[in-house]
Amino acid sequence: MTNNSISIRKVTLHRLAMTLKDPFSTSFGTFQEKDFFVIEMEDDTGCIGFGESTAFSSPWYSEETVETNKHLMEKFLIPLLLESPIGHPDEVSKRFEPFRRNNMAKAALEGAVWDLYAKRQSIPLYVALGGEKQQIDVGISIGIQSSTKELLRVVDGFVNEGYKRMKIKIKPGYDYEWLKEVRNHFPDTLLMADANSAYTLRDIETLKKLDDLNLMMIEQPLGHDDIIDHAKLQAQLTTPICLDESIHSSEDARKAVELGSCKIINIKIGRVGGLTESKRIHDYCAEQGISVWCGGMLEAGIGRAHNVALTTLPQFDLPGDTAGSSRYWVKDIIDPEVIVNNGVIQVPNLPGIGYEVNRQVLESYRLDKSVFTATNIL
Repeated sequence: MTNNSISIRKVTLHRLAMTLKDPFSTSFGTFQEKDFFVIEMEDDTGCIGFGESTAFSSPWYSEETVETNKHLMEKFLIPLLLESPIGHPDEVSKRFEPFRRNNMAKAALEGAVWDLYAKRQSIPLYVALGGEKQQIDVGISIGIQSSTKELLRVVDGFVNEGYKRMKIKIKPGYDYEWLKEVRNHFPDTLLMADANSAYTLRDIETLKKLDDLNLMMIEQPLGHDDIIDHAKLQAQLTTPICLDESIHSSEDARKAVELGSCKIINIKIGRVGGLTESKRIHDYCAEQGISVWCGGMLEAGIGRAHNVALTTLPQFDLPGDTAGSSRYWVKDIIDPEVIVNNGVIQVPNLPGIGYEVNRQVLESYRLDKSVFTATNIL
């Protein structure tokens, strides 16, 4: 190990519940409250790094939940981090390899290691990752609305706020006609549709109609674990398919690209197991000329800060989902909050994630706290 090796002496899991300002609806459910963990990690020098879990309370998006994250972190992953020093955050994913999947649990802890590493180096997290941008373009994700009139009202508000792209959730019965109305009212706005696996190849005629709407992409129209049928669908569409739930690793990305299953990939840090694997997917897509963007999981400020840092890598050439804190929360857990001005976030240059955790606000949302050290793990 080098002199810069990180010896973790304490890991604290803060379990939080934060209520969204507005319900958020997709094809697999409506969310009002976000239950998640903030990971606080302290090394033997007293330096502290933060991570955030992205799993939901129920296994709608993936097989992981808040409770499975808790179990994996407490029983398997945290003990591995405490047992010996870490030379570089890239080693964390290798250390976690014996345990299959559970990518969101792994990513939550690995994110705290990355923040800790960057702070020890006195550099911003985005620099530690190899990022280049001083500012990033961001879009907005819009849940399924009660009517087309309400959808147009919501889109109009975000267009006026300057967001660079509108992502609109769709499902059968809430698709072509709804998007057509939006396109008619906003002919020059960048639009994409996100289906969250709501369709099958039996719906191919409906999906082909979306080609008329000049969409940037259709995100994950078919099965959450599919790349075969997506290849069949992409061959019949002019609109690019973007894969989300199907991509859990750089190997998944390679197979999907080689099959022709997609032309764009959405990289979510939690879904792929952390920042190290996110970088691998980014680098592969850069080699192949595949556009990537950073998706959101209704993160609070710490997870949002990690997304900002990742998006500074050069192949993130499409606006991501990292909207400002005020889009979702009355009060976020970081100072300053993530702010969007005219569709742009200025990347912070402070060490680590670049934002301070507001402990008073964090404690106001906290449901529970668990502390782990090498002594109490044994």
